[in-house]
Amino acid sequence: MRFFTVVMTVVGGWLMLCTPGAPAGSGLASPQTIVTAAQVNGTWRRKDGSTLKVLALGKQRLRVAFEGIYAYPGPDGMPTASIGNCDSIAFIEGDTATFNPMGEDEPECLITMRFTGGRLLVSQEGICGFGRGVTAEGVYRRVSTGRPKFDPVP
Repeated sequence: MRFFTVVMTVVGGWLMLCTPGAPAGSGLASPQTIVTAAQVNGTWRRKDGSTLKVLALGKQRLRVAFEGIYAYPGPDGMPTASIGNCDSIAFIEGDTATFNPMGEDEPECLITMRFTGGRLLVSQEGICGFGRGVTAEGVYRRVSTGRPKFDPVP
């Protein structure tokens, strides 16, 4: 029988659960990377102009607003685009946040955001109802560290 030491530490207001020397596959996590509000707050932009606005709310919650664009040539060859957006609450643990912009109505939709190395890596499972070709998936760079301005919630 093996015994493991569990260490709980408060770092920057976050409670971290650490298991020093836990063997791989034991189900016990190593210290995880945590991010601060200052590291996530702001406006993040993808190369195509799509944006994610992020604001830490406390209690492991983030307000997230996505404005996505998918540009393509129209039938006449002229450029056109589809747009999609959402405003939602994400739950963050360590450096990774997840949310479902469709709520319980569309359980197959899941967006995962990982804050790492000054970038925001986003993956999307499911269609999520953004419109033709619009996806939140991609690599975002922060273009503003200020408090983002959100549209009023209806």
